[in-house]
Amino acid sequence: MAHSYRKRSVTSPMMIRSVHTRDIRFPTSLEAHGSDAMHKDPDYSCAYVVIYTDKDTEGHGLAFTLGRGTEIVVAAVKALSPLLVGQFVTNIFSDFGGFWRKLTSESQLRWIGPEKGVIHLATAAIINALWDLWARMENKPLWKLLVDLDPEDLVSVIDFRYISDVLTKQEAIDILYKAQEGKGHREEQVKLEGYPAYTTQAGWLGYSSDRVRSLVGQYIALGFTAFKIKVGENVQDDIKRCKLVREIIGWDRKLMVDANQRWDVDQAIDWMKQLAEFKPLWIEEPTSPDDILGHAQISKALAPLGIGVATGEMICNRVMFKQFLQAGAMQYCQIDACRVGGVNELLAIYLMAHKFKVPVCPHAGGVGLCEMVQHLQIFDFISLSGTMEHRMIEYVDQQHDQFEDPVKVKQARYLLPKTIGFSTHLKYSATEEFEYPYGARWQELFKEGIYKKP
Repeated sequence: MAHSYRKRSVTSPMMIRSVHTRDIRFPTSLEAHGSDAMHKDPDYSCAYVVIYTDKDTEGHGLAFTLGRGTEIVVAAVKALSPLLVGQFVTNIFSDFGGFWRKLTSESQLRWIGPEKGVIHLATAAIINALWDLWARMENKPLWKLLVDLDPEDLVSVIDFRYISDVLTKQEAIDILYKAQEGKGHREEQVKLEGYPAYTTQAGWLGYSSDRVRSLVGQYIALGFTAFKIKVGENVQDDIKRCKLVREIIGWDRKLMVDANQRWDVDQAIDWMKQLAEFKPLWIEEPTSPDDILGHAQISKALAPLGIGVATGEMICNRVMFKQFLQAGAMQYCQIDACRVGGVNELLAIYLMAHKFKVPVCPHAGGVGLCEMVQHLQIFDFISLSGTMEHRMIEYVDQQHDQFEDPVKVKQARYLLPKTIGFSTHLKYSATEEFEYPYGARWQELFKEGIYKKP
């Protein structure tokens, strides 16, 4: 039976007419933007999904990628699309948890990726487009839709299969009811203060020392007090980079380092002992994102040095997050808005992280990630954790101008989104210019011989 909130609010007989997906790529590798120890030449990209209805309302979603391979995610979206076309949105949103399970449990498609891999990236793009559609129907920003849902309605969108040994449906409802007190005050607070950000803008591994020095100075002037740099290729180079950044930011500002899964477990521990003098707040993705016990071992070894382990951007589902939390294998939980199966599954992860008292600091910076995670983190502050302590959102100044409702950051604070939806609507000009391989910018690059035409 539909919950009372959705009986009141989702009354339109709107039907999904079609699901359209496009391969959008930005040639960021030309200037080493996004480069790290494992990803030398990323072209920031996304599989961009638009859900068209038989009314005027649309839903926009995406899955972030790094260039080649985006066409595979696009194909996965197309494979899942028949499960949506012809559906009435009332039926989807009245049992959103059930629909999420149906989408992730399609008996043939799940064989090539049961809640993981390319299929789950496609799931995230579709699910997030549905949330954007719902928020537009309600005439609210996504964060406000989440905040205004009653605990029972919010929890009903979560699939508790495989995690009920750690978090039950009733426990989640109780947690959210406990956080009801002070919600109005916290909403006003975030409207006035925004949400704290840190930057990785100066930290790409392909940047020269002069460029790092210049960018760190620029972001200090913009009010940033937390900086993340990429490490993992050469320990002596990492020592020099950490020393360079520490000399600029001083010791009152935060420094984080990110190895992007480069090391073995023992190597990660030894490497970080050599960087410990620079007092990094965390080491991000020190080893394989699938190695739960390895992360636990690293966490235990680095704890006496005051270095936490941050991970999550490559963790593919709520089950693995559950085990990371159970094992004490992360001190900072880094959700990604489209690595797991969209908002429904992200809510489960937020609730589990809250139960284990592990702060969530979202991965962002890629195409649309900053736009999406700001809504989720604001929800967490208002309706769940009630605090910004030990929490911040990653910020990278790339591709925001390609969105109809880009993030707004002032004095290192994300400003509250006011436009309806999930902030995932790409401008028409962006899709026309950067669709791969037909967009105008790509045709120019092929003609100039900078990229090889497929």
